[in-house]
Amino acid sequence: MDTFEDENPFEQEGDHITSETSSTSQVALYEPPSPPRPSQQLSPTSPHMNRPPFPSPGSHKQSHANFKTDFCCTRDRVLHSGEDVEILIIDAQKTSLNANSPYITYVIRTGNTEARHRYSEFESLRDSLSRLYPTFIIPPIPSKQSFGDYAVKQAKAKEDATLIARRKRLLQTFLNRLARHPILSNEHVFHRFLDGEVSWTEVLNSPPLSQLPKNILKAPSHNPTDQTASPAYAALPNPSSAHPLRNPDQRFLDSEAFTLKFQNHVSGPMEKVTRRVVKRWSEYSQDHADLGAGLNGFSLNEADALSGAIEKTGQAVDATYMSTTKLLQDLEQNWAEPLHEYAQFAVIIKKLLAYRHQKHVQYEMTQDALENKREQLEDLEKSEREARRLEEALGRGRVNGPSSPVTISTSPSAEADTDDTPEPVTPNSAYLPPHPGPNPARRRTKTPGMGLLNALSYTLHGMMDVDPETARRNGISKTRENISQLEDALHLAAQDLKYSSSTIQADLDRFQRQKVADLREMSISMARSHRDWCKKNLEAWEEAKREIEKIPEHPNKAPQTPAEHASPTPGPSARRNSSATVNGR
Repeated sequence: MDTFEDENPFEQEGDHITSETSSTSQVALYEPPSPPRPSQQLSPTSPHMNRPPFPSPGSHKQSHANFKTDFCCTRDRVLHSGEDVEILIIDAQKTSLNANSPYITYVIRTGNTEARHRYSEFESLRDSLSRLYPTFIIPPIPSKQSFGDYAVKQAKAKEDATLIARRKRLLQTFLNRLARHPILSNEHVFHRFLDGEVSWTEVLNSPPLSQLPKNILKAPSHNPTDQTASPAYAALPNPSSAHPLRNPDQRFLDSEAFTLKFQNHVSGPMEKVTRRVVKRWSEYSQDHADLGAGLNGFSLNEADALSGAIEKTGQAVDATYMSTTKLLQDLEQNWAEPLHEYAQFAVIIKKLLAYRHQKHVQYEMTQDALENKREQLEDLEKSEREARRLEEALGRGRVNGPSSPVTISTSPSAEADTDDTPEPVTPNSAYLPPHPGPNPARRRTKTPGMGLLNALSYTLHGMMDVDPETARRNGISKTRENISQLEDALHLAAQDLKYSSSTIQADLDRFQRQKVADLREMSISMARSHRDWCKKNLEAWEEAKREIEKIPEHPNKAPQTPAEHASPTPGPSARRNSSATVNGR
């Protein structure tokens, strides 16, 4: 992982140029300790085992810096009391309350209060927080079951004890990560989730969640539920995350590249090797279980010291089986699960960076639209100036020109249908715009069935053939309104981009510190688990060795005579060499 640390764009060193986009003044940051892992459990009902939680409170643990005095509710007071409060999921219960089919509810204990929620409600909590805070890294929850699990276990898939125990651990980690986040821990929606007296359906259908817009890209980044937001947000475009940028920010390009590399490494080689290691340790454990049972049965067929030695060896093999099973549990809970969690974190960060990318594209697209409207306004104003110059020139011509009347010919259709000759129009007469001609509905057409079509055509021509001067001036007025709206939208897009960049960068810095601390604890936990495994096996096999040493050196040799016992230096023929016995000599 050294190469990742060297290339890591999340953590800014002191010699880097600081900018307000990464300023921590925009977001109150601290270095929270990673949420502790629950005690190891073999099943949802198994008792807690005496071992330090993951991660263990090491030397990097900081004081609870999100202490405050202004509380919105009792849960807020408990979470920010200044103590290291841990949210626990103490049980998983099967129920069918307000449902047609049974489901599993997880009992959450925060301080002295309890709340019960099913998995789908955890999922809706995380989705709601992601929409309320689009610029923060929202911790992941355990993934749903695959269709394969349902196909294999069918109706019993939701009741699988291993799945329930795993979900308990990961959902507890999710809640504790939220409780230790400097911003998310203050969200009242989260507090109400921990309150057992509040209906979660009511929370979902009440503010602020009921005020969330359908498209968060057209809402303020700092507060998507702001009902007083400028209407100019509606003028912002809705870009794709794949839309290229003209002027990308190199820091976030580096962050995207590093996140992709981190995701490929964690979810690729590391998770594959971890699964392979767990599988082999599981096979190793099962082999020792079978071997221990065989040795214990074999010891019943022997007697004396040999029987005791075989039995003790079988017990040592059983101890190896038990310690290996414990090692497997530690690897699963303290290494494989956190590793998969960080693979999920990588996906979340990619979505976060995609949101910031869309905000940047939105800013550039608004800039382009504003420039196009300004060019369009310039063309319209130029046409207006030319029309005014032409009108002034015509006006001067009417005053200073010849007195001969100027005739205006009517349209060909009018000449064909009427015998009236056009009347001369004097220069001083009022100008009338050309008319498309008499109503064709009143004309007698030779083609039957065309009366309605001609009438409709006449109406459309009358609507479209308006005064060019009026149309031009209306276009100028409308374009100016669009420019004013786009200028407001551009200002809002610039504010959102600045806020998104600073907040996302600050949360990436916080996440990097959390990741380093968690990987450190994961490594220490793995080393501790292997050390304990070696200690237990060493003790068991040392006991077996002492029992094996009680077996006579040559049990198949006849007992020695008293004379042989009295002889201080037995001759070469008194004791045969074991190698000679093997070689038949």
